[in-house]
Amino acid sequence: MANTTSKEEVIFVLTVDTEEEWDWSDEFPNDNFSVSNIFEIPALQLFCQELGIKPTYFVDYAVANNPNAAAVLANINPTLCEIGAHLHPWANPPFFGLTSEESSHVVNLPIEQTQQKLKLLIEKIQDNIGATPRSFRTGRWGINGDILQLLITNDFDVDSSIYPFYSNEFFSCENAKISPYWPDFNKPNQESAQRKILEIPVTCGFNKNNYPLCQKIHRAMEQAPFTWIKANGLLWHSKLLRKIYLSPELCTAKDMIKLVDLSLKKKHKILHMYLHSSSLIEGITGLSQDKNARESICKKIQQVIEHTKQNANIKFCTISEAKKQLAQQQNTN
Repeated sequence: MANTTSKEEVIFVLTVDTEEEWDWSDEFPNDNFSVSNIFEIPALQLFCQELGIKPTYFVDYAVANNPNAAAVLANINPTLCEIGAHLHPWANPPFFGLTSEESSHVVNLPIEQTQQKLKLLIEKIQDNIGATPRSFRTGRWGINGDILQLLITNDFDVDSSIYPFYSNEFFSCENAKISPYWPDFNKPNQESAQRKILEIPVTCGFNKNNYPLCQKIHRAMEQAPFTWIKANGLLWHSKLLRKIYLSPELCTAKDMIKLVDLSLKKKHKILHMYLHSSSLIEGITGLSQDKNARESICKKIQQVIEHTKQNANIKFCTISEAKKQLAQQQNTN
């Protein structure tokens, strides 16, 4: 029998952006949302239950507003999962004109618009799924102080909108912490003394141990003249440098296992895996071209879990349960 007493304790969280499906290279859909991927969730949930995983489904308005899709989520035993909120500006009324690339990011909306959209999203989740969300993720990642304070006003106490090592022209998570932290309302990438809302980023890193140095190299390779030779692609294929997210729609099981090993070596207290529900069906998002998408994703998850169990004692939690566990650990330290 394996000796479990000497292994590190680690919390495992799986979050699912539970949303409509469309080709992400196309325009943002404004109506007639297709949510057929939601009917793959009962099989995903059963798979998770067999492994002990307790998923958190970040549900957006298009799903919550669809009676059939909402019923799928309402019928899952609430002790075996969590229903959070996920705000897609293009799918969530009230609408304020056509959605542009800029306005598709929640962080770019006037806070008054976000407030109105969030109110309707919460109401729809409550009415059609029978849950009151306490966890949140912005559409298209990124967070700011105004949104964090709006979440607190609406009784949310955990956010998961930080996408480590990522930046674009609208926001940056590049210098954010990669472990859970209490975000500063003025500088959300930094930690503060407030204890009203906890940020739990998804797990990300590199295939080398020195993450800060890896990020500097990765960022440098995104600039000319290195872009001319697609330097980051060359580094990836040569395995000299790989940015890895704990996501079965983006990475192989082998790469995720490498990330898990480095996370455990760094004494990280949580492994936070994520995926989009739309990746449960083939050829929609463009992230993965795997056949039998749901089965492929589940196989990768199982390989990661089996490997992690060999090296750590896993506690499976929803994201709100993880927040409570982490807060308790901080209070006892």
